[in-house]
Amino acid sequence: MKLRKLLSLKQWSHIFRSSWQYVISPNVAMPDKLLFTIPVILYWVLPDFMPFLPIDDIGVTMLLMGWFVSRMERKYPALETGR
Repeated sequence: MKLRKLLSLKQWSHIFRSSWQYVISPNVAMPDKLLFTIPVILYWVLPDFMPFLPIDDIGVTMLLMGWFVSRMERKYPALETGR
């Protein structure tokens, strides 16, 4: 993601909305869903460098969401949610 898109509220609202829709969509293969959800869950559950401070967890989750949405938009163009 370019820096301009990284700081755009419109882009992040699209990412939040799209990531949820891809995760619950029956048309997206389960391995694709697990490729996003398993690392996020493990990162939130396993102990990390800053325990009890969710700031790093939120940042990593947001970066993974951006990657996940861009990958799903390329892989499943027919399911693309409206921008």
